[in-house]
Amino acid sequence: MKLTAEQNNEQHEIELTQNGSNLTAEIDGKKYEIEASEPEPNVYLLKHENKIFQIFVAPNNKPSEPFTVTVGNHNFEIKIFNPKRLRGTGAESGQSEGASEIKTAMPGKVVRVLAEVGAEIKQGDGVIIVEAMKMQNEMKSPKDGVIKEIRFAEGATVNAGDILVVIE
Repeated sequence: MKLTAEQNNEQHEIELTQNGSNLTAEIDGKKYEIEASEPEPNVYLLKHENKIFQIFVAPNNKPSEPFTVTVGNHNFEIKIFNPKRLRGTGAESGQSEGASEIKTAMPGKVVRVLAEVGAEIKQGDGVIIVEAMKMQNEMKSPKDGVIKEIRFAEGATVNAGDILVVIE
């Protein structure tokens, strides 16, 4: 998963790859091998080079607002951007012709299916929730349309790039 993080008006390119509890984080071209766990909601333990860091991420329901991240006695305000969402696809740019697909960015498990085949949905409506890296991600419709296909049921394991839902 590729992301951009902004802290103190500086942008950092981040690429995350997960293999079980092991995480490879590439930040501005520098790689870190990390063991990660979430012992309780919004609390993360990261182990890197035999050092353990406890990180608290304050819940945030507004994607446009920064996250407050606490590491030890230090607080950081961090905004996270998904470059794929910023680029925009034809459907997101206002073109509603043809089918759109909702795909996973990383391996995970389908936790909940929020809509059913044949349902009419609007752009931005939640369609399916996938848990990856112990975080639940609500996948939203990229356009107004009708759900033509839901390829995975609740509880199914999915791989990065799998097509979960087709919308026409």
